Amino acid sequence: MTLESYNRISRWFHPNITGPEAERMLLERGIDGSFLARPSKSNPGDFTLSVRRRNGEVTHIKIQNTGDYYDLYGGEKFATLAELVQYYCENQGQLKEKNGTNIELKYPLNSSDPTAERWFHGALSPADAERVILEKGKNGSFLVRESMSKPGDYVLSVRIDDKVSHVKIRSQDNKYDVYGGEPFDSLSDLIEYCKKNPLVETTGAVVQLKVPFNATRITASTIDRRVRVLSNENGQNNGKAGFWEEFEYLQQLECKHLYSRKEGQRPENRAKNRYKNILPFDYTRVVLRDGDPSTGSDYINGNIIKTRKDDGTEIPSKKLYIATQGPLLDTVNDFWRMLWQENSRVIVMTTKEVERGKNKCARYWPSEGQVKECAKIKIKSALEKASKDYTLREFEVTREDSSEVRKVYQYHFTAWPDHGVPSDPGCVLDFLHEVNMRQESIKESGPIVVHCSAGIGRTGTFIIIDMIIDQIKKQGLDCEIDIQRTIQMVRSQRSGMVQTEAQYQFVYLAVAHYIDTLQQRLIAKQRSSMVGREYTNIKYASETGS
Repeated sequence: MTLESYNRISRWFHPNITGPEAERMLLERGIDGSFLARPSKSNPGDFTLSVRRRNGEVTHIKIQNTGDYYDLYGGEKFATLAELVQYYCENQGQLKEKNGTNIELKYPLNSSDPTAERWFHGALSPADAERVILEKGKNGSFLVRESMSKPGDYVLSVRIDDKVSHVKIRSQDNKYDVYGGEPFDSLSDLIEYCKKNPLVETTGAVVQLKVPFNATRITASTIDRRVRVLSNENGQNNGKAGFWEEFEYLQQLECKHLYSRKEGQRPENRAKNRYKNILPFDYTRVVLRDGDPSTGSDYINGNIIKTRKDDGTEIPSKKLYIATQGPLLDTVNDFWRMLWQENSRVIVMTTKEVERGKNKCARYWPSEGQVKECAKIKIKSALEKASKDYTLREFEVTREDSSEVRKVYQYHFTAWPDHGVPSDPGCVLDFLHEVNMRQESIKESGPIVVHCSAGIGRTGTFIIIDMIIDQIKKQGLDCEIDIQRTIQMVRSQRSGMVQTEAQYQFVYLAVAHYIDTLQQRLIAKQRSSMVGREYTNIKYASETGS
């Protein structure tokens, strides 16, 4: 089982809820295709899979635990509950109602983490725990993860020299213990005790906890807790923890992204780069197809950015980005050639033309009411409208060899200070909302073109925020997000994306602000729609009284 596939279905086990509570959670917090698993109340030792269906109802499916395997009282048999759930997630159409209607398992409704401590990694397999600790940890590095063999329990994984020891942690009656020893009120209390009192294995090996191996994955709805933890850590140790630590790890990983950048280094292309060392990776660069590779006229300093899995495979999505530098005077024609070729209709500009007396971007657009010609392309200004945080410009774009008239919209964000971040994440979220409304309104629109000056710092920050918000929109507030990992994925397509620790922290703050606003809206909506609703008359499709 890969880490990516296991994470995709993780945190769906809720050890302490009833059938009516599961139904309420799925209806209030879930979306169609949301699911969770829980212990069966009517058959102790068995489990129940609760799934929200398209008609807004909830189906409850019995899972048998024989002691040897798990199954749905017949059919496929599995060694663990996790493998059973993963199978039905990956094989849609296998689960059906009695009338033949498909039951789709798409989005796990995540349970609350038992702790906000960063050493808690949630659903991590034993093999992946060993891999990451041996690759990146040191002697005494430790983490806590969910038990795969016994849902509701946990495992302490500790590196001892060149191997990893796995210690079972039992969760019972809201208490936690090791080997049936002294119970603690929380995982944090147990781990603190184990730090001061090393464990001894039956082999005689001493299990000493020295350095926490911290996770970056979180359940989206709990991001405020992680922000508080990281902020508190940042305020200690001269700031050498928290956000700094996570960002510093990203910087260390940059050496892994040594993809070739030969096209940008060619003598005929060097002058087309705003900064000589900020070059596009060859394998993701935008190739201008109307140009001649031998003369370099197919080159522009820009990369196509797609959402990808951990193994590098693309996640199908209509939404793409082009991350590019702010055009130079000599590359304005190339910029418009790229826009026409890719059929991009929305431009996000996140820099001013001049900042601190330095030219950051050439004016590649015509003034209001004017026309600009770039090679075979004519750009006519149709509208210019300024608001508090950005200016919207609308252009009518034509090409001499085509009768098509395209409307292109430039959203010029002006509230981002040079060498800093906006003081209010809300203004960026409002801006992104307007950008996405426009992009979605143009069905044939190609990638959103995003640029600042170098095309990596502010550009990367906007793209990462937008990607994570899109994930939350698709999968709900209880999906798992990983800001560090998302940046790593985007950096593998254009180097240096999200350039400073301040920008890294701002991604967290912007996503947290979005989630807080969304939660407030959901609460208000629930209060208005759930008034007078009774939960005493819940009907179960296949497990009465469970």
